[in-house]
Amino acid sequence: MYFKDPRDYQILFLCSFLILGIGARDWTLKPKVICVAIGTCLVTQLLMSFFLSKESPVGKSLKSALITSLGLSLLLRVDHWTTMALAATCAIASKFVFKVGEKHFFNPANFGIITALVFTNDAWVSPGQWGEDWWYAIIFAGCGGMVLKRVGRWDTTAAFLGAYSLLEAVRNFWLEWTWDVFWHRLMSGSLLLFALFMVTDPRSIPNTPIGRVTWALCIAALTFILRNYFYLSTAVFWALFALAPTTVWFDTLFQGHSFKWKVLSAE
Repeated sequence: MYFKDPRDYQILFLCSFLILGIGARDWTLKPKVICVAIGTCLVTQLLMSFFLSKESPVGKSLKSALITSLGLSLLLRVDHWTTMALAATCAIASKFVFKVGEKHFFNPANFGIITALVFTNDAWVSPGQWGEDWWYAIIFAGCGGMVLKRVGRWDTTAAFLGAYSLLEAVRNFWLEWTWDVFWHRLMSGSLLLFALFMVTDPRSIPNTPIGRVTWALCIAALTFILRNYFYLSTAVFWALFALAPTTVWFDTLFQGHSFKWKVLSAE
């Protein structure tokens, strides 16, 4: 099976991960909440495209909205469906509100997650929901690699995971812990999903390779600090949220062409 649009692979893989998580990990994720995430993202995209966007054909932009809804379903846990609706609405709205030129700088799913965490009392992210089975890492890496090969943003993932792994290794060595602790901190399904599918979103990250690598190194460093010195289990999401606006600065400092989806027009 061959898809011409990389987003088709993303949708296929994220749907597969969602089914795998519900079936193999016994998640307490209600189908109603998934439907709310998907429906709210699609409706919000339709409405905001109609009223605010003159360039993005509806059928093409809905793919990105669907990807956002699947990301929220995989990572965000809520007690009430209204919280997911809030997260989904804010996620899509952020693409139209927080932008410079035609480029938005917040990752939509990340923005929705942080919004739900800040403004509600019944939202959380479970970094350990995938357990520590090595075969999950292989599946995520294989699927994510296929998408990154077509999008051409593998440098961002490599820089983030490489820098974060190095920092954790140095800390582990300094504290004289066993290496089981090191692998325990890295073998997180949520961390891999973030590194392969969220921090690599080509529409909200720096345009040039040097900008992306530097940006990813900063996110890795801030994640390390927030996790180990402020004890935030969701450090990686806060780090991306905090540094997302610097994308504008990196694009100004390192001039490059804005990403455009092949086959389909850019949003």
